[in-house]
Amino acid sequence: MRPQFWFSATTLTMMAALTLTACSKPAEQEQSAATAAVESAKAASALMGTEFNSAYKDYLKTLASDEFQGRMPATPGEEKTINYISEQFKRIGLKGINGDSYLQSVSLVRIDPKEVSGMQLSGDKLNTELKYKEQMMAWTTQVTEQVEVKDSELVFVGYGIVAPEYDWNDYEGLDVKGKTVVMFVNDPGFATKDPNLFSGNAMTYYGRWTYKFEEAARQGAAMALVIHETEPASYGWQVVAGGSPTKFDLINANKNMDRSKVEGWLTTESAQQLFASMGTDIDTMRQKALSKDFAAVPMGVKASVSVKNNISELTSNNVMGYIEGSEKPDEVVLYMAHWDHLGVDFSNPKDKVFNGAQDNASGTAAIMALAEHFAKAPKPKRSVAFLAVTAEERGLLGSAWYAQNPVFPLNKTVAGINMDVMNVYGPMKDMVVVGYNNSELESILTKYTEQQGRYVAPEPSPEHGSFYRSDHFNLAKVGVPMLYAKGGIDSFEHGKEWGAAKKKEYNVCCYHKAADEFDDSWDLRGVQQDMNVFYQVGNELANSQQWPNWFEGREFRAIRDASLAAK
Repeated sequence: MRPQFWFSATTLTMMAALTLTACSKPAEQEQSAATAAVESAKAASALMGTEFNSAYKDYLKTLASDEFQGRMPATPGEEKTINYISEQFKRIGLKGINGDSYLQSVSLVRIDPKEVSGMQLSGDKLNTELKYKEQMMAWTTQVTEQVEVKDSELVFVGYGIVAPEYDWNDYEGLDVKGKTVVMFVNDPGFATKDPNLFSGNAMTYYGRWTYKFEEAARQGAAMALVIHETEPASYGWQVVAGGSPTKFDLINANKNMDRSKVEGWLTTESAQQLFASMGTDIDTMRQKALSKDFAAVPMGVKASVSVKNNISELTSNNVMGYIEGSEKPDEVVLYMAHWDHLGVDFSNPKDKVFNGAQDNASGTAAIMALAEHFAKAPKPKRSVAFLAVTAEERGLLGSAWYAQNPVFPLNKTVAGINMDVMNVYGPMKDMVVVGYNNSELESILTKYTEQQGRYVAPEPSPEHGSFYRSDHFNLAKVGVPMLYAKGGIDSFEHGKEWGAAKKKEYNVCCYHKAADEFDDSWDLRGVQQDMNVFYQVGNELANSQQWPNWFEGREFRAIRDASLAAK
């Protein structure tokens, strides 16, 4: 039998009591706090039982089975998935969000480019056509069968960032309506490694290409082009050009006509051509762009490109249920995970189904198991909701829809925890926080992590911007403090090298491949270990008056402050 790394209810109770005894509080407050800590410890310890482990394993194994056909949105696999989650929510006793229904309809559009022209560049010192996929990428998120940008003036706008909290505005005094903006990927902090500039080596949202397209649209640009460089992007050109050209998006009232007509990428070499025609080079322009005093530069070149599409509108569903709070039912603590994956590849003669066991049947099973545990515990003072979102694999779309159409008001949403690709390799000493040093939630997480004899650690490669690549991010964008954490690589039993090898093995063999299947040999104690912490964090928030916030200076702090002020 493997060594156990769990604390018993008695041990947790003693730890809570000792911690509280050491505090200098009035006796009444101390007794009340001690009682609450004891109850929390008892409830958390129940997560370690065989009943919980069995329930979680059943959820995971079912969702990852071939029967669910890879859980692709808007397919029979979706119907099976949302029906199963709804049935379990009902059995558990969660309240529905629309009468007895747990479903939130999500309107999606699929845009398949059927013809993309080359990009014609014309100027006094440059006349050339950039080839699609080889030298540039171009697409549209506007819901229309054809868009054309013709003779649009190119303007180099540095990093394309407007960030008041960093006193940075690359568009200051600039009118780019109808023009094409060209900009670097990532942000100045990464380029300089200066910890006092943005977040230093750690990417901020301003460094994400998605932000840059959003800002260009707000500025009225007809076309937005990001310069690809492998290190600051964190992936090579083959990732940009080799992915599916099909785009999925949400459908808004104006069919996304408020977006730029064309969005896209330029290879480093294509950008170098442009800068050379200006009598300069990419390194010189990067250095200029790293200054707060940078002023946008007309490039003396015009661009033309056209995109023709096939358009189809789809409907998918988020699934949500909740336990109503006993005292403040309008305030909510949120647990979330995405239920979708990549579906079926009928061209594969061997293994056609992308089961997505780790990604993300493991997270969906976690919110279901947590819901079951909360339902058996004393009723929380605030509501606790469990949200399984669609279309994460298509661009975080289900969570984006929820952020735009929340069931609970955003300024009544206390905080959230996202679960995506759970640790199935046994107990880990480290709890890795993706987007470390962002919010006050981390102190609560640290408290309960350390009670397990573990430690909280930052993600190993913050420059990759992983915080902005999972569903919690869409809630963060509208101000809600969100945690995205999981067991790391520092195995209690086998050490860091073994843990790192296991994670690498998954990334190589299984991530977004048909090989991501349920394995009976997985050591699910690691999942239980993490969910113990997640339960206690959520339980504390659900039974308190806390309103955790983003740390001062973080890009979402001002949004949250304004939201709470409007309560």
